[in-house]
Amino acid sequence: MSIAQPKSLTLEEFLHYDDGTDTRYELVDGVLVAMGAEHPLNPLIASYLFSLFLSQGIPYFRIVIGHQIATTSSKANARQPDLIIHSDASQAAILQDGRILPATSPAPLLVVEVVSNSLKDKTSWDRDYQEKPIEYAERGIPEYWIIDPDRATVQIGTLTDGTYHFTAFQGRDLIQSPTFPSLDLTAEALLRAGR
Repeated sequence: MSIAQPKSLTLEEFLHYDDGTDTRYELVDGVLVAMGAEHPLNPLIASYLFSLFLSQGIPYFRIVIGHQIATTSSKANARQPDLIIHSDASQAAILQDGRILPATSPAPLLVVEVVSNSLKDKTSWDRDYQEKPIEYAERGIPEYWIIDPDRATVQIGTLTDGTYHFTAFQGRDLIQSPTFPSLDLTAEALLRAGR
């Protein structure tokens, strides 16, 4: 749903926008677009992954929930993945800017999106399965995970020749991450957020 506003917002204006609500927005061609409500499981999955990557020896300051990534897409000027694993260079770049990882900055190692209502909300499905893979590939992010509780699937996308090639994992399939090969994690455990 688009929000009525008097003029198109710049990316800088968007980064400082606060309407006094907890509504999350993305900026699409200068227009604020409210993000749908997240399923309560989504932040649990992101938190579980945070703890899992910590146990893998990734420093806590490179595992982030809430950072935004600038894109060069006509669909959105900035995205906020559910979880990001920064490279040393991307972590330094966002700390320098403070609000967003600029489009010209080094790419993080991994972005994770937890899809909300993929069976009922075509907009949500399109965003995570069609738009974001193109945007994140253009940024050169080596790995993109799509975690879809409604479809009970975890898809791991590996960037090859500018396009993600996805492998789907379900049930007791052991998730195979090229960037983090020592993970001992099944799709089922991740979809249940480790519970």
